[in-house]
Amino acid sequence: MALVAGVDIGNSTTEACVAEIGPDGDVEYLSGALAPTSGVKGTADNVEGVVAVVRRALERARRGVQELDAVLVNEATPVISGLAMETITETIVTESTMIGHNPDTPGGAGLGVGTTVAFGALGEREPGEPVICVVGAGIDFEDAAHGINAAVERGIEVTGAIVHADDATLIANRLREPVPVVDEVTLVEKVPLGMPAAVEVAEPGRTIRTLSNSYGIATVFGLDAEQTRMVAPVARALVGNRSAVVVRTPDGDVTGRRIPAGALTLSGERGKRSVEVDAGADEIMTALRGVRPLTDAAGEPGSHVGGMLARVRDTMSELTGTRADAVRIQDVLAVDTFVPQRVTGALAGEFALENAVALAAMVRTSRGPMRLLAARLREALGVDVLIGGVEADMAVLGALTTPGTGKPVAILDLGGGSTDAAVATDDGVVRSVHLAGAGDLVTKLIDSELGLDNRELAEDIKKFPLAKAESFFHVRMEDGTARFFTDPLPADTFARVVVLSDTGMRPVPTRHNLDKIRQVRRAAKHKVFVVNALRALEQVAPGGNLRQLGFVVVLGGSALDFEIPDLIAEAVAGFGIVCGTGNVRGSEGPRNAVATGLVAAHALAPELGLAVGS
Repeated sequence: MALVAGVDIGNSTTEACVAEIGPDGDVEYLSGALAPTSGVKGTADNVEGVVAVVRRALERARRGVQELDAVLVNEATPVISGLAMETITETIVTESTMIGHNPDTPGGAGLGVGTTVAFGALGEREPGEPVICVVGAGIDFEDAAHGINAAVERGIEVTGAIVHADDATLIANRLREPVPVVDEVTLVEKVPLGMPAAVEVAEPGRTIRTLSNSYGIATVFGLDAEQTRMVAPVARALVGNRSAVVVRTPDGDVTGRRIPAGALTLSGERGKRSVEVDAGADEIMTALRGVRPLTDAAGEPGSHVGGMLARVRDTMSELTGTRADAVRIQDVLAVDTFVPQRVTGALAGEFALENAVALAAMVRTSRGPMRLLAARLREALGVDVLIGGVEADMAVLGALTTPGTGKPVAILDLGGGSTDAAVATDDGVVRSVHLAGAGDLVTKLIDSELGLDNRELAEDIKKFPLAKAESFFHVRMEDGTARFFTDPLPADTFARVVVLSDTGMRPVPTRHNLDKIRQVRRAAKHKVFVVNALRALEQVAPGGNLRQLGFVVVLGGSALDFEIPDLIAEAVAGFGIVCGTGNVRGSEGPRNAVATGLVAAHALAPELGLAVGS
């Protein structure tokens, strides 16, 4: 009997399967284990994670490392993803023209237009001139209200106020003639004085209408067509706010700068095509279909896509010791998305949503890094290390251990960085494809579109359902049902959207409502997983006809997601395909398929594989 360990090195996790193989090729599976991947997949940094997961699997099988005859590892292809912006129009403001945050309690309501004046200079204004009062730090709300009332009595038309402290409601309630008041402006000293300005506060439950509309701003300030085009990012940044301030700066203070997304050149066995990234994801994927199988991709120098692909090559060159010009892009996935872009010069961190194209790129390197990894593993474990077959081929063999499966069968292996598909026919022929884009890209899309800047929270939003805390003792689930609790909920969750993670409730610090967050989450999964599943199955199906596929088994860590398998099953149902989540070895669920397949392949043909060691 030979004791072997199959190891699947993934982008996020490393899985192991320990089994005994008899002289006649019979396999007795003993245990499995899972651990986080150390380093970038397919590099020598993986050694620590592999050693940890092998030892863990051996402990569960009650065996020692000294009893191992061989360790079988997959051909791990690294996947690195990045974002290339389709359109970035950055508004640069030298004297700060906008304040568009959402303070908890703005005061008053309506639209006020006038010239910005410091609170201390109200007495110097002439009667009848509309002004916006700027109340600086250290001024008490009663003094501010008294000063504004006194100015109005003298005939000065105060049409609005901008306040440093959170005193808007306190000031507005004490005014004889209520005006819109925006408070919590921490950089109030940078508000330009003596400039035309507009302050707008919406009624509770409503959002501003004039200052979030490019033509509304143009009407207020008398802008021409070119000036209106320049302030469009300002208006977009204010959409959905309850309050806002816009100050018109002198001519020349507002400039626009367009950073090119650049052109992507795709080289394949059927030719070469170049496509502008700002044409969108559909155009990029159409060009990819025209040249595939892809042999390499390059981006225009000095552009966003060029910089992204250069970083991918440089990173892989550094990690693997391969020359940068020898690194090849094996596959790309383009996805249309939105990215919040900071409006430079704003006083409260305003953002404008810009169209973007997210690109996931998968790198093809030589087998040298895998040889180095195998050699390091041989040193660390003291046993022979064999580099097995392609991940998708091994996943098919692992999927066949799912009860009720048989050939012909197709698999979808959904990981963190890549999507694999393979078809095994009755005659034993296996066709496979390895595509870029999976769970990590979905997390990036959620993080970007919601403007979270928190990858850990975005990962939780991807993996777990949402709810709205409606009281201290119950939440409303995203499916509309109510869930009640005996103990009061944490104070920071009240009236917020929360993620129901396996470690408890986690509030989502964004002004987006539950339906919007759910929409972004499901759209991101559809753009990546469903699109990748269909294009992967199309490439492995006989003649490219999905109707030739009878059964599809969904595998990988992402198959454990609470909605991804259903989204894929719904997408392929129209082709008459029976689709479900695998249960490897009848006990592992959709995990451990590649590790199990490595053991099965070794039992069938132990002489195959690249041996490293004695």
